[in-house]
Amino acid sequence: MLPVFLAPLQGYTDAIYRQNHAKFAGGIKKYYSPFVRVEKGMARDRDLWDTKPENNQGFEFVPQIIFGSLEEFEILVEALEKQGHKEIDLNMGCPYPMQTGHGRGSGILPCPKVVEEVVKRIDSLSEIQFSVKMRLGLDAAQESWDLLPILNDTRLSQITLHPRLGKQQYKGALDEENFQKFYEACKHPLVYNGDIMGPKRVQYLETKFPKLAGVMIGRGILTLPTMAAEYISGCAGGEPWSRSKRNSVVWDMHQGILQQSKDSQLDQNQTLNRFRCFWEYQTETLPAKLLKQIAKCKSLGNYESLIPEISSALK
Repeated sequence: MLPVFLAPLQGYTDAIYRQNHAKFAGGIKKYYSPFVRVEKGMARDRDLWDTKPENNQGFEFVPQIIFGSLEEFEILVEALEKQGHKEIDLNMGCPYPMQTGHGRGSGILPCPKVVEEVVKRIDSLSEIQFSVKMRLGLDAAQESWDLLPILNDTRLSQITLHPRLGKQQYKGALDEENFQKFYEACKHPLVYNGDIMGPKRVQYLETKFPKLAGVMIGRGILTLPTMAAEYISGCAGGEPWSRSKRNSVVWDMHQGILQQSKDSQLDQNQTLNRFRCFWEYQTETLPAKLLKQIAKCKSLGNYESLIPEISSALK
């Protein structure tokens, strides 16, 4: 049975989501934060709130950083070290042009000199454990091959690889051929990430790549929050989950997120957007008409007026 990790998605898998997923759905070995970035020469305050240890209790948690230079790397590591974190994930895979255009995320993959500077610094930070989440390259798979010798000689707990190029974003076929080559040459524990939309896909990867150290799932968990728990149950010989059992978990998560959002006194627009994100990928959970109504809500009050209908649809 492979460990399942929750991939970080900006705007979706924040601390409140993680807390409620861990409490009601579970099955996740480690939860990763959306990336912490540098803003005006400092680690962004909003990102640091999300990585506070007190906001991530009751489950294994790893903060992630994104950087385009050694200077940014050091600013972010220092900020997380002050919070008491002993493990940090390095984002070398984000495909969005706003980040890649500044040499961050998968934009760092064609820049081996920058990566070399960072890994030299890693070697001196022996009290912190580092991992990497990356893609095959920004524009070509050769970029990951050029970096692999550097990464193989670096002190890393694991590498998570999404077998697409950054320029593809989330479109086009996964390149399992180049993933296989990377898998065979990588000296670190390797985790598979990308288009894992159900327990059967995890089982396929487990068979195809028997040395995998785990799978990291993002959009698949947003689509089916119980996926990791269902996979674990299936490995133990459990019966397939019923719709009502899945929906009961979704409802409990929903109610927990709603209550925590209110307790945290979040801006109403933030809370409304949180629920738009919560339902965005769950296209099979609620009727299409209700999902459209949620998407069109103009205020939190509009949304809350739909909750009885949501509750009824989940029964």
